[in-house]
Order: sequence, then C-alpha cells, then structure tokens
Amino acid sequence: MANVRALAAKCIFSVVEQGRSLTEELPKHAEKAFDKDKGLLQEICYGVLRFLPELENDVQQLMKKPFVKKQRISHFLLLVGIYQIKHMRIPDHAAVSETVNATKALKCQQIKGVINGVLRSYQRNHESQPQDQSDLPDPIKFNHPGWFIKKVQLAYPNNWQEILNANQNKPPMWLRVNATHHTTEEYVELLNQASIEVKSIEQQSGAILLSKAVDVTKLPGFEKGWVSVQDGAAQQAAHLLDAIEGERVLDCCAAPGGKTCHILERSPNIASMTAIDIEEKRLVRVKENLQRLNLTANVIAGDASAPDTWWDGEQFDKILLDAPCSATGVIRRHPDIKWLRKAIDIENLTLLQQEILRKTWSLLKPGGTLLYATCSILPEENSEQITQFLSQNANAKLISITNNEHDIGWQILPNEQSMDGFYYAKLLKTE
Repeated sequence: MANVRALAAKCIFSVVEQGRSLTEELPKHAEKAFDKDKGLLQEICYGVLRFLPELENDVQQLMKKPFVKKQRISHFLLLVGIYQIKHMRIPDHAAVSETVNATKALKCQQIKGVINGVLRSYQRNHESQPQDQSDLPDPIKFNHPGWFIKKVQLAYPNNWQEILNANQNKPPMWLRVNATHHTTEEYVELLNQASIEVKSIEQQSGAILLSKAVDVTKLPGFEKGWVSVQDGAAQQAAHLLDAIEGERVLDCCAAPGGKTCHILERSPNIASMTAIDIEEKRLVRVKENLQRLNLTANVIAGDASAPDTWWDGEQFDKILLDAPCSATGVIRRHPDIKWLRKAIDIENLTLLQQEILRKTWSLLKPGGTLLYATCSILPEENSEQITQFLSQNANAKLISITNNEHDIGWQILPNEQSMDGFYYAKLLKTE
C-alpha cells in the first residue's frame, strides 16, 4: 500500500494543477491506501484545498524558488506537511518525519533535505510567532479566489465575511427518512436506540441533523433503504414541489438522484417519475440509489436543453429543474469548487440555465408547477435569472415560498440553519 502523504500530494496536484474533481480523484487514490489511512487521506486532501492560499503563502515565505516541472509534486507535499502542523492534531515531529518519508514514494528523494528543512523552519516559526492575519490580502485571509470574494461582497455587503467563513467549516451530517418505511419521529427513536445523537429536526421537511457524523453502516436500516444522507437544504425540494397522486413528474438534471428518490418516497402514488441527466455515467448513481430504496423511475440520458431528443410529447404536471450551476453554495462539502470554478464560468452557466429553463417550461402543463433549484448563492444564477424569466413569459407566475412576499424565491445561505447554500423559486404556469 502507498504512503498516505504521497497519495494526498498526488490527489491535490491533480485537482489544482490538472483541474480534476476531488470527488472523482479521491476514491482513485484511496484505493491504494490502507483502510486505517483512508480517513486521514480525506482529511488532508479536503483540508489543503480549504486552506490553499494560506498554505501557499506559508510555503512562499520559506522558499526563494518554487518547485517546478518534474519537482512540482514536491510543492504539494509541502502543503500537505504544513497543513498537518497548522490544522491537525498530529504531533509536529510525526507530521514532519512522515511527510519527508513520502519523498521516496514520490521518487523525489534528492530533495528530501529541502522538504525537511522547510517543514522544520515552518514548525519553529509557527511555534514562536503565530502569523498576524490582519494585513494579508483577502484571498489569503479568507482562503477564496479574489473574483469570488468580490462577487460575494457585491451580493451580500453586510455578511460576506460570514459566508466565506461558513464555507471553511466542515459540513454536518443530515439524514432523510424514507417516509414509505418510517415517520421522522419513529426513525429518531431508532437512532436513540442505536446511541446516535440527534441535534435537531428541520420542521418543514423533517430532515434530521446529527450531532456528529457517523458511518452510514451504523445507521439503522440503511442497507434496507430506511434512510439516506442528504443535506437539509436539498431536502426542501420534494417538500416545495409537493407532487400528488396521479401526477406526471420530471426531475431535470437529476444525478445523483437524491431529490428524485425523495419525491418518490414522499409521494409514492404519482403516475410516473422521469429522471434525466446529460451524463450517462452519473446516472449509474441514480439507478443505485433507486435500487437501494426499492423505488422506480424512468431514467434517461438526455440533454435538458434539447428535449426533442428524449421527450415522449406528453406534458408534465410537476417539474423539478435542478439547474447546472456554479455550486458556490456547497463549497464546504466540495472545497475544490473554489479552485476549479472560474469567473467566466458564471456567465456561461447563466446562459445555459436560461436555455434549459425556457425549454423545460414548454414541457409543463398549463396549471402545472416548475421548481427551479440551484446550489448556488450568486444572484445572477438565482433571483436575477427568475426575474428575467418572469419578464419574458406572461404565462409564468411566481409562487411565494418565504414569509416576505417581495422575495424572488428563497435564498438559503451556507450554514443558515446548518444547511448548505441553496436557492429555490416556484413557478406556476397559468392557463
């Protein structure tokens, strides 16, 4: 089995230098680690990506010349080492020695001395004088890219720092109870019996927030489909869509299928559920989730912006459009988003969202409801998108979700009620 620090350096390198997704890369590297090291690997990879600018700055202070070309992987090994000293409970001497040992696995033993020297210098400086953060530029101080900080400042001038800080927190664990098996109250009792502590229950959706995360295998009846792991914000979708008996329902951009399954759990007597996603490989997860929960849906690989290629011609009563978005509301779960997303992506995404919304609207029956959802906190993907759509479509009426009738939809900010950042807007198609 491979050295866990070497695996972490490789994984982070592939995300930052090669633009690959942490969700896809981490499992590949985890396969090469001992079972006892998998948790450590995940902690290091997520942690380094959370604090990347801060760690990069630390390295820069200690090295005159950065590692380049074939030695570039060593730069990421330094980040791994400093992260352990700065943010983990591993004893400093162990963090340093184990990280230096990883040079062998990375075939860069010739710079073993440099790695050792930099980490020991950092250790000494860190112990003697904690760094003053106040004078640092915002991207280093808040560990977010500058373009994103500016967007958040513009959209949320009064609480932008709070939002950025919330993104740095580790996410809590939320559970969704399968209503075809148990009520929320019944399942909470099962959790109590299993000595799993419940922190709170979200009243609207019945989502359960645990006091601390547990392995899914410890959840009562997980393998039988009694429960799923899904953030409290994502669980609002099925509640807001409110599909009822006899209705034809479409879940657009459905992968990985959590919302599809929740709609079916909550409304088992709907006439049909169609779940589409453009990426066939992502539909594997949808099918796996349906199978574990013993649910049935018509799963189609299709482009939501080109319904003519997959649609059967019969309109739907309810549509959930979980639009492709920047995912800026779920950074605490996916810290790589900060480094994979670029400013130009937002403009391209808003154009795609407009096109999908326009095409999907034509699939909705008059009198039907479309729920527009994103896991973004950026107004151009959310309230501004819906305002524009309403101005262009006389047969679209906004249904109020919040207590404030002037709100254009419902924007949930990261860590609001311990939930992820999410946006919902409910649209009625008038006769």
